[in-house]
Amino acid sequence: MIKKTWYLYVVECADGTLYTGITTSIQRRLNEHNFGSRGAKYTRSRRPVKLMLTEEHAGHSSALKAEYRFKKLTRKQKKEIIDGRRNSTN
Repeated sequence: MIKKTWYLYVVECADGTLYTGITTSIQRRLNEHNFGSRGAKYTRSRRPVKLMLTEEHAGHSSALKAEYRFKKLTRKQKKEIIDGRRNSTN
């Protein structure tokens, strides 16, 4: 059995809010959020969305747990994580 890589992702909506989800394809999911009808109901009225953070996980369960933990954080904590990851890649 081939294991799929799952990703936690965070996008910033046009109104400045953050949306967090999981997927096996970041590019497909971004296209769905920005252009398709399969994007989350939340993001459909807040387009365009911009990718802010991705995090690779070995499986669906791991990604779901990470999503749950991330969603429990305050906006300030989320922004600190996003900014910290961006600064570490520069």
